[in-house]
Amino acid sequence: MQIADQKVVTLDYTLKDDEGTLIDSSEGRGDFIYLHGARNIVAGLENALLGKTANDEVSVAVQPEEGYGERDDELLQTVPKEMFEEEAEINVGMQFHAQSPEGEMMIVTVVELDGDNVVIDGNHPLAGVSLNFDVKVIAVRDASAEELEHGHAHDPNGEHHDH
Repeated sequence: MQIADQKVVTLDYTLKDDEGTLIDSSEGRGDFIYLHGARNIVAGLENALLGKTANDEVSVAVQPEEGYGERDDELLQTVPKEMFEEEAEINVGMQFHAQSPEGEMMIVTVVELDGDNVVIDGNHPLAGVSLNFDVKVIAVRDASAEELEHGHAHDPNGEHHDH
């Protein structure tokens, strides 16, 4: 069976940046399962997997525009420390859920502490990064009606997968 929209795909993968640094891997975490065509994975990888079948191996370099986008300096923001809960210990690298001006939930990363101010970055941590995937297709199957309705794959136990 070929990978196409409305198919559930099981993968093994590694993800590295252009310097060869390992960013992520499915190794040791079980297979990665997603619903093709539902935008569950970055567009560049999804496009490269279209038409592939079980046991196919793919290496693909995904540029930022088909990955997590280019970095947007407007998403760097300095906010007063009092915007955080009083007892919260704030350190560089910490991530928090925030609401964008449009009301969407987003994750921001603390990039600098400056006295009573905190510099946060709303860019995805991989924005502007070329993504180099090595993927092995393990299995391809039809999605269930429930998976199509939910917009994501379920593992064999019916559990929701969120990678």
